[in-house]
Amino acid sequence: MNTNPHASPENQELLANRYQLQKLIGKGGMGEVFLASDVLLGGTPVAIKFLTQTFTNPTVQANFNREALLSAALSQKSIHIVRAYDYGVSKSGKPFYVMEYLSGKILKELIPVHLSMFLNLTRQICVGLQCAHKGVAIEGKIYPLVHRDIKPANIIVIPDPILGQLVKILDFGIAKFLNTTTSNNIKGFHGTLAYCSPEQLDAGDVDSRADIYSLGVMMFEMLTGQKPWQPETNYFGAWYKVHHFEKPRAIAEVNPYIEIPQQLNDLIMACLEKKPENRPQNMGEIILILTKIEKSSQQPITTSIDYKSLNDSS
Repeated sequence: MNTNPHASPENQELLANRYQLQKLIGKGGMGEVFLASDVLLGGTPVAIKFLTQTFTNPTVQANFNREALLSAALSQKSIHIVRAYDYGVSKSGKPFYVMEYLSGKILKELIPVHLSMFLNLTRQICVGLQCAHKGVAIEGKIYPLVHRDIKPANIIVIPDPILGQLVKILDFGIAKFLNTTTSNNIKGFHGTLAYCSPEQLDAGDVDSRADIYSLGVMMFEMLTGQKPWQPETNYFGAWYKVHHFEKPRAIAEVNPYIEIPQQLNDLIMACLEKKPENRPQNMGEIILILTKIEKSSQQPITTSIDYKSLNDSS
């Protein structure tokens, strides 16, 4: 029996008659992640995430199971999505799902990054998101997924012999589940205030362009080490104001020592547009631009992107 004081009470016995919890390795507003061993697979290390809420409503549990199933199916389609293996509800009523255990660093710990690393990591993130936005087929129906909480803390970077660094996106599928179980108020929106699109903060319907906005915030931070805005407080109202009404700071203003191609600067600012229709409309557009920037080697590109023309031609 494991008596680690930092582990959950769930560890007093095998979870689902299979998993032995070992220690807490991550904690956030929505849940806790534990390192565990899969005793049915000879003690193979896995990561298990528990949602902090306890749910007893059968409909809510069914929704969670469906979302976990989608997450597992999605992870089979892209190496950039953390693979989900199993899901369930503990005896105390806490939903959980089991993921591959990855030994790497959270992107939050690495930023700011230099331009070549930025391009490598960002393109992988976009490929993973593109896969999710296209959706997965479950019982003959396509389910597109919107992450709704893209941020550096949800990106893990692990060493890879081919890519140098391999990106994995965490926490797919759970966002929709949480959003359907809460009321349409401040507590009801799902996301992280600093990265939320304006439409998310309005607790309205969102699509893949909300992820594009969050990606823009993260790209800005990856290059500068700071957010595009500095609100007076970290409260909901302050972030609501900046996301809806304030222009993002210029990258050169935040970090005057960084030199990036003008095309990349334009791309990031376009992702941060307040209205979804003014942003790049899909990850394919962003990947195309990033690829052009990579191919241009070290030469800055000064041509601006006409997103309206690009959208009309797609």
